[in-house]
Amino acid sequence: MSLLLPNRRTFFGGAAAGLLGAFFPGRSAALDPSGHHGPAPDPAGQVSPEARLRELGIELPSPRAPVATYVPAVAVGTTLYVAGHTPRMPDGSAGVIGRVGADLTIEEGRDAARMVGLLVLATIRAHVGSLDRVARLVRTFGMVNATADFTQQPQVVNGFSDFIVDVFGERAGKGARAAVGMGSLPGGMAVEIETTWELRA
Repeated sequence: MSLLLPNRRTFFGGAAAGLLGAFFPGRSAALDPSGHHGPAPDPAGQVSPEARLRELGIELPSPRAPVATYVPAVAVGTTLYVAGHTPRMPDGSAGVIGRVGADLTIEEGRDAARMVGLLVLATIRAHVGSLDRVARLVRTFGMVNATADFTQQPQVVNGFSDFIVDVFGERAGKGARAAVGMGSLPGGMAVEIETTWELRA
């Protein structure tokens, strides 16, 4: 099996182990008592994702340089297009490698998608200065490196989507989505996720 998971404490910048469990083996620690994902909005219906990250004890990694001829994010007006991200370590070394359905379980694929969520948010913050500038997630395009007979791509990409809802709340953290299987992905990565966001004017 070609699974290379980083040390969770190191990857998350020293966040407490109990909080890391909310994003890896545990599925419910980041839920509020009513069972809903994410922070409660203020009276205006807004959620501060930066405050939510602090609440969860998460420090985003430093974004890494592109590995090919592209830029990590492009803003056109109030729309931010974020390039496809894979679950590599911030230094560019291998992260989660393998095909779901053969080398990796659904749960391992979901964890890889969560890692991508952290890297995507790191890119957004580096590009616009603060996650609080994000109005909402518009669209997610999730690609899963999987066997030909694997059909549970949506469950894998939920690792990313659930994490984004945990940080941005239900209103801003859910958008349109596709979750598809691929015969291979760059570097043998387990998942690649491309996103589109609306920024506050």
